[in-house]
Amino acid sequence: MQALIAFVRAADACTTAVGRVVQWFSIGTVLVCAAVVVLRYGFKIGFVWMQELYVWIHASVFMLGAGYVLMRDGHVRVDIFYSAWTPRTRAAVELACTLIFLAPWLILVGWSAWPFLVLSWLSGEPSDQLGGMPALYVLKAVLFLFVIFMGLAGLAVAARCILVLAGREEFLHGKSATATETMAQ
Repeated sequence: MQALIAFVRAADACTTAVGRVVQWFSIGTVLVCAAVVVLRYGFKIGFVWMQELYVWIHASVFMLGAGYVLMRDGHVRVDIFYSAWTPRTRAAVELACTLIFLAPWLILVGWSAWPFLVLSWLSGEPSDQLGGMPALYVLKAVLFLFVIFMGLAGLAVAARCILVLAGREEFLHGKSATATETMAQ
């Protein structure tokens, strides 16, 4: 059990670090988008690369922040049944859903994205748009990073569920503060 606790601690730290960095991307999105609007409507100047940049940054917020949101139990859930279940039932359902739905989906996305990512990096693929961003392969890498960080968060969710099923209810998903305090002891 100590190995699972250590893994949850490491996964939470990594996912939190990524989440804290990515939260600043939202401000970047707003600033670049505002600059595009001011330049276009105030000065009649437009840059395709700037328009693509804020879309890429915004996409990165969702792709790279998804694992953080999963770790923090922030994804949308229909709580009609979930809120009435015991912690062990919640953990069993959460573990099953992680293994049945999340894991295969991430494997499929990663497997499908890898050849496109490699080809894009090897060719130095630019944007399809004239005057667009020079490195489309960076955006494609974000998709693969999504798989890695979401997979790490999913493994942490599964580890938490196993801990709860083993009697460590303080690790119940959504109680990360209590679990973190317990791990520190």
